[in-house]
Amino acid sequence: MTLDPQLLETKELYGILSTAVAPRPIAFASTVDGAGRVNLSPFSYFNVFSSVPPILVFSPIRRGRDGSAKDTLNNINEIAEVTISVVNFDMVEQTSLASTEYETGVNEFDKAGFTEEASEVVRPPRVKESPVSFECTVDQVIALGDGGGAGNLVVARVVRIHLDEGMLDEDGNLDTVKLDLVARMGGSYYCRATPDNLFEIPKPLRNLGMGVDQLPHHIRNSNILTGNNLGRLGNLEKLPGGDLLKSVGEREEVQQALREGDAALHRLARRYLEQDNSLEALAVLLQGR
Repeated sequence: MTLDPQLLETKELYGILSTAVAPRPIAFASTVDGAGRVNLSPFSYFNVFSSVPPILVFSPIRRGRDGSAKDTLNNINEIAEVTISVVNFDMVEQTSLASTEYETGVNEFDKAGFTEEASEVVRPPRVKESPVSFECTVDQVIALGDGGGAGNLVVARVVRIHLDEGMLDEDGNLDTVKLDLVARMGGSYYCRATPDNLFEIPKPLRNLGMGVDQLPHHIRNSNILTGNNLGRLGNLEKLPGGDLLKSVGEREEVQQALREGDAALHRLARRYLEQDNSLEALAVLLQGR
C-alpha cells in the first residue's frame, strides 16, 4: 500500500505517523502566561537535538478540529521559557490526565496531583515527581503551518538540569533501569523501559565493523541466521584468525555440527550469538563451506 499524505484526512494521517514513528519520549512541559498562570501538558513530538549547546525540541501541534493553538504554545509566545520534565512509570497515569483540554487558566499541576517545584532560572515551575527536569529558555518557535495538525517546533535551550540522586548508579551516571521511563506509541498505547525489554548492542564507534558484505556467501545467505545476527557479525573488525578457528573447530559440539551439515553449524553459531560470543560464532560458521 502506498499513500499520498495530501489525500489523507488529518486524523488518519496523524494515526499513521504517531503509530509508525514510535516509541517517542514524552516532554512534560510547564509554561506560564503573561499573567503568571501555570500550564502543564505532555508532548510526545519531542527529542534532544544537540549536546553543545544543550537543545531540546518539542512540537505542540494545532488542534485538528479548528487549527487553534494550545495553551503551551500561546504561553511560550508570551514568556519564552519552559521546563521539560521526563515521565517515568510511577507518574504516567497522572501525566495522561494532565493532557486533558482544561480551560485556559486551569492549573494542570492541581488537576493531575503534581507538585510545583520552583525553578532557579526560569519562571515556569518544574514537576517535583519527575526524576529529571530541565529548565529551558526558548531560542525560537518555528511554525510549520497554520491549519489543524500543524506543528510548531519549540527550540529550547537547557539552562539548568535537576536530577533525582536516587536515579544514579554507583558511578554517578543516570541509571536507565532505575529511571523506568515510558514512551508514547500509537493510539492510547504506551511502552515501558523495563529490564526485560532492554538490550545492549555493541556500538561501532571506535572500531570499524568489517560489514556484512565481507562475510562468506553461505553466511550472508543463511536460512537460519537473522538480519540481526548478520548485523552483529558484520560489526566485528575482521574475520577470526587461525588459532581461534582451530580451537573452536576442535570442540565436540562443533565437530558434531560439522557431521550434520551447514544448517547445524548455523544453529550452533546462532546460539553463540545469543550468548554474546560473536567472534566465536563466526569461527563456528567458518568451519563450514
